[in-house]
Amino acid sequence: MHEKITTSKQIENAAEEFIRNFFSYYRKLPNDKIINEIDNDKIENLRKIGIPIQGRAIDTVVNEMVEDIYQYGNNVNHPRYLGFIPGPASMLSWLGDVMTSAFNRHAGSWVSCPAASCIEQELIGWLCDQAGFTEKSGGLFVSGGSMANLTAMTVARDKILSEETQHLGVAYVSEQTHSSVAKGLRIIGIPDSRIRRIPVDSYFKMDTDHLTCSIQKDIDEGLAPFIVIASAGTTNTGSIDPFEKISSICQRYGMWMHVDGAFGASVLLTKTHKNLLKGIELSDSISWDAHKWLFQTYACGMILVKNRENLMNSFHVQPEYLKDLGAVQDSFNPWEMGIELTRPARGLKLWFTLQVMGSDAIGAAIEHGFQLAEWAEDELKKNKEIEIVSPAQMAIVNFRYSPRNMTEHQKDELNQQISKKMLDSGYAGIFTTEINGKKVLRICAIHPDTTEVDIRNTVRLLNRYFEELVSFQRTE
Repeated sequence: MHEKITTSKQIENAAEEFIRNFFSYYRKLPNDKIINEIDNDKIENLRKIGIPIQGRAIDTVVNEMVEDIYQYGNNVNHPRYLGFIPGPASMLSWLGDVMTSAFNRHAGSWVSCPAASCIEQELIGWLCDQAGFTEKSGGLFVSGGSMANLTAMTVARDKILSEETQHLGVAYVSEQTHSSVAKGLRIIGIPDSRIRRIPVDSYFKMDTDHLTCSIQKDIDEGLAPFIVIASAGTTNTGSIDPFEKISSICQRYGMWMHVDGAFGASVLLTKTHKNLLKGIELSDSISWDAHKWLFQTYACGMILVKNRENLMNSFHVQPEYLKDLGAVQDSFNPWEMGIELTRPARGLKLWFTLQVMGSDAIGAAIEHGFQLAEWAEDELKKNKEIEIVSPAQMAIVNFRYSPRNMTEHQKDELNQQISKKMLDSGYAGIFTTEINGKKVLRICAIHPDTTEVDIRNTVRLLNRYFEELVSFQRTE
């Protein structure tokens, strides 16, 4: 029996139909629920599909993917999805992603993809300029912040530690540092017993006095401190560590300073808030995610280093089967600067977005996030039962409903229930986190299409759920 052949014309027709339907879905998204949950029966039906021996009609499969797969889950592109940082994606980025996937260039080397490699290098150079790095700087597009942090920590280990001292290496993070950092440190051979979690101050910034004491103590015990990971916009609170003080400490002890800017480094493109990241130019490396606050589709992260030779020293290889694809003069092969050999041209969709929008428009969209968090805090302060746990900064505000007659445990349960009622309503994505041992509600508002009305109505609906829950408890 002959296998079923799907013609290019059938694929073209299916693609055109999908695009029409997708744009219709996108226009209706603000009126849709935040989360579309899938039941067990639908999951079981998906498991039963299996892999057919003979192919099926392309229209049928496309419809199944749209209706039975993509339909379910969290609508992170929704303007009232205020739960997590990744992240609303621009339709321009989507289009750039479609074009990059369509041509399917292997972007591991300059020779195999010279124009795309040129664009990525120029864009990395421009991003380095925004960070205040010098002409020796460079970097690479990677899948995201986790890979960027892992890459930077590998380079730091190779630069600061010798093979004989790697087993003594110690890394320093704050209590608010992203979980990907500890994961990456373990991957490069730094166990939990040599990861120091430095306390934060009342503004959730790394306490540099504790940092200095911890480093000196480890030196006195014969260990080898090699890296401090600072944060430019922590996930929980949006706090920014004191870069200038941390840099001074790193220089004093001969250590590497990395800044996890996966979320907050995008503020470098703003006009009104760029000063918040003063001192980031003193770091040795920066991780930065475009699929967070630069509104790109997954997966688009960047690792920037002050001296690109450090990347080459850690990752340069040239086996015999790749010699024909070696770098030409004045160019760099991406596979010699990072972990991946085969990689897509991830930077092209960001370049495309910037070309169409311009950097000023991107910066204004980022600034809008600051304004959204300020509107949220203003509305929250109207309710005396609300405690602002972490004030608005970097588009994030943390708060909790805190009636005086409740225990801390009861307050935790109350705020968890309020979040659940909001999520069940489908109106807005408000999730919980924990800060200083308290269960709190968190608003992270980075969507450029979110309005003041969206924000204030969300807070008012939270207030209503609070009153309903408290009233119900009183009648029990």
